[in-house]
Amino acid sequence: MTDALKRLSEEGVAIWLDDLSRKRITSGNLAELIDQQHIVGVTTNPSIFQKAISHGDGYEQQLTDLATRKVTVDEAIRMITTADVRDAADILRPVFDATEGQDGRVSIEVDPRLAHNTAATVAEAKQLAWLVDRPNTLIKIPATKAGLPAITEVIGKGISVNVTLIFSLERYREVMDAYLAGLEKAKAAGLDLSKIYSVASFFVSRVDSEIDKRLDALGTDEAKALKGKAALANARLAYEAYEEVFSSDRWAALDKAQANKQRPLWASTGVKDPAYKDTLYVVDLVAPGTVNTMPEATLDATADHGEITGNTIAGTYDQSRTEIAAVEKLGISYDDVVQVLEDEGVDKFEASWNDLLKSTEAELQRLAPSEG
Repeated sequence: MTDALKRLSEEGVAIWLDDLSRKRITSGNLAELIDQQHIVGVTTNPSIFQKAISHGDGYEQQLTDLATRKVTVDEAIRMITTADVRDAADILRPVFDATEGQDGRVSIEVDPRLAHNTAATVAEAKQLAWLVDRPNTLIKIPATKAGLPAITEVIGKGISVNVTLIFSLERYREVMDAYLAGLEKAKAAGLDLSKIYSVASFFVSRVDSEIDKRLDALGTDEAKALKGKAALANARLAYEAYEEVFSSDRWAALDKAQANKQRPLWASTGVKDPAYKDTLYVVDLVAPGTVNTMPEATLDATADHGEITGNTIAGTYDQSRTEIAAVEKLGISYDDVVQVLEDEGVDKFEASWNDLLKSTEAELQRLAPSEG
């Protein structure tokens, strides 16, 4: 069952699970996945927590205690989500120790309503790192324009970061620049760079969803022939950018100070179009030094029938450029697509957070002790 996942790991791809819930923690399921499915990390986002808390069990006792204490709904959500992340981090601690800090990581996101506020994002990141209080946590900061200086500031304080919602190659380069600037700040402050880690979450399937929709609207044979190609091409060119930046002179100086590379993480790897193979964004994005965070269905599909054939990114850069250029030639603007996706990504996480606020508020009211 796990041969494909084992081979994927051997190719230098760290397999992370894109899901977390209290039931997954308390049932022993997370520990089982680590033991049997080569899982070495966990990512969360507002949508994942909204689903877990709204539909999952295991939260009632904590919600009752929080209702009794009359905490605000914002505080209740932070207490619940940080408890889950802390417990997951403890389960993953042996992996963290065995990989000397590279893996065994659990990510938790800053409040998505702060995505366009640099100072508030920095303050929230510091608060989350303090609340969870585990060395194997990554604080997720969105790669918005306001997020970039926040990344530099937070890395500069020695806090490890998962940069999320990256869609464009230009923004990805800005993210790597922000990371290196943060490491330079940390170095100037005398911090130990070997303890600071980061991943850059480059979103994959949503690029195909948006571009395919526009190709379908064109309806020509030429347009149809390009469906399902842009997302892989975009991600592969991101890996090319990663190779360039982390072989630069600027990086060499930080490398000498024992800094860690910011690994590209393939996010949004569940296939949205049933016409595509369900392992597409795993088996066709294999390269050393990457992370692939998978929803459980994608993990199971890869374990069951994923064909790992070695590095599937090397040698693809010219073809990838040709495919992106062909899409643009049809009048589909790459810059417009990636901006739409970033805006939608922030909006979706904010909507999930607002749903989470509403459902948690209702639970707190339901469980509040009657007065007198």
